[in-house]
Amino acid sequence: MAKNTDPLIPSRLAKRMDTSKETVYSILDEALYCTISYVAEGKPFAIPTAFVRYEDKIYIHGSVGSHFIREIEKGIPVCISVTLMDAVVVARSAFHHSVNYRSVILFASAEKIEDTEMKRMAFEWLTDKMVPGSWGYLREMKNNEVNKTTALAFSLEQAAAKLRTGMPKDDEEDLELPIWSGIIPLETRRLAPVADEHSGNIPLPAHLSGE
Repeated sequence: MAKNTDPLIPSRLAKRMDTSKETVYSILDEALYCTISYVAEGKPFAIPTAFVRYEDKIYIHGSVGSHFIREIEKGIPVCISVTLMDAVVVARSAFHHSVNYRSVILFASAEKIEDTEMKRMAFEWLTDKMVPGSWGYLREMKNNEVNKTTALAFSLEQAAAKLRTGMPKDDEEDLELPIWSGIIPLETRRLAPVADEHSGNIPLPAHLSGE
């Protein structure tokens, strides 16, 4: 049998793979951070960073002086991964313990955004993803701040999702054992905002209060 050389196809449990845009986009839109992996000067790097998806690309930004940004803006190949954890799967044996998750892997090279207006749009998309509705509330971004920041885009052409859902997959002979089995749901949620020392008398804006 020929060995699979497509990096998007999992070596195990390929049935969990999903290449539909609907699934890939939904995971990317929920996740706040990704990990970008690459090789520079023969050494591996894996950097977590905030990102946003807009249409068929994801966007990141960073300081023009960042070693990470300066390396990947050259257009070297990168692998970008995102994972959302939904539950711990507790089986009747340690061998079958697992997790329910939704993940995306994509392979791409960075496209540097040179157009100033496009950079501002990318910053707006990312800002409003991290704190929905905040871009129009904040002090306007200064030109020198835009110039000090690099925006990079990555195509989603080579992207695929992998997911696990449901209960444990216990061995048939273990099902009658007096051992509890099931899932422990996990949840990531936003809590009430906490003001800094300079914001005590400033009313919580509508985009943070939900009003």
